[in-house]
Amino acid sequence: MPELPEVETIRRTLEQKIAGKIITDVRVNYPGIIKYPFADIASFRRGLCSARITHLSRRGKYLFICLDNEYDLIVHLRMTGRLLFGSGDCREDKHTHVVFTLENKEYLLFHDVRKFGMLYLQNRNEDIKSSGLKNIGVEPLDTEFTLTGLKEMIKNKKRKAKAFLLDQSIIAGIGNIYADEILFQAQIHPEEYVNNLSEERIAALHFAIRDRLLEGIKNNGTTIRDYVDAEGTSGGFQNLLSVYGKYNEECPICNTKLQKLVVAGRSTCFCPQCQKLSVTEIKGK
Repeated sequence: MPELPEVETIRRTLEQKIAGKIITDVRVNYPGIIKYPFADIASFRRGLCSARITHLSRRGKYLFICLDNEYDLIVHLRMTGRLLFGSGDCREDKHTHVVFTLENKEYLLFHDVRKFGMLYLQNRNEDIKSSGLKNIGVEPLDTEFTLTGLKEMIKNKKRKAKAFLLDQSIIAGIGNIYADEILFQAQIHPEEYVNNLSEERIAALHFAIRDRLLEGIKNNGTTIRDYVDAEGTSGGFQNLLSVYGKYNEECPICNTKLQKLVVAGRSTCFCPQCQKLSVTEIKGK
C-alpha cells in the first residue's frame, strides 16, 4: 500500500500536471470504486464535470484533489491503486476504473488491479464521510508533531512499537515499510511496548519518523511491486531500505542475520542485535 512518502510524491508530480485544469468529463467503468456518493454516479459526475482543479493536498495516505466548487475528490489508493496522467489518446485497460477527461486533451486515470481503492466526492463544508479520515492522527511532518507531543501520545500507552506506528488514529501515513525502517533507525524492537521506552529512545523514534519519511519523499517513494507516481515512474527508496523485506540478510550495521516475526498482523523484519527488547519486557515473557 502506498504510504505517506508515496502519496506525497504523487501529489507533487500530479499537481504540476493538473492544477488549474478543468475537468470536462468523467467516465466510471467500475462504480464500486466510488464510496461516496455511493452508487450515485450521476451525482459524482455532476460534482466534477466543469469544475476547475485548484490544488492538491494530502492527509496521511489520503490525496485531496481540491476543486473550485467547494468539493474535494478524496483518493485512497489502498493496495494497488494508481493515478496516472496522460495526454492525447487515452491509454486505458481492464483495470482502469475511472477516467477523468481534462481540457487540452489531457486525462487522469484511476487504475487498480485489486479494486480496493476508494474515491469520495466530498463537499468540504460537510462532515467527512470516510471513517478513516474522521479519526486520523497527527501529520508526522507538520511542525505540530513535536517530541513533547510524541511523549504525550506514548504516555501510559501499553502498545507494541510496531502496532503504535501503524495506528493511523495516532500518527497518520506510516505503513509497514516505513515502520520497519523507522524502528531500525531508532534501534527499537518492534515488540517493545512504547511505555517502556526511555527518553533517549523516544527522542530517537521522533527523529527517525521524520527522517525516514522525508528520505522516502526525497527518493520519490518505495516501489516494491505496484507503486508508481503520476507519470508512471517507479520510486527509488527501495534501494536504500535497511531491513524491510530483507529477512535472513545481514544487518547493515552489525552483520547479524535479520529476523522476522508478525506484529499487529504484519510481517516485520528487524535486527535482534541492534533492536533488543528491554530487560523489563524480556522478564515479562
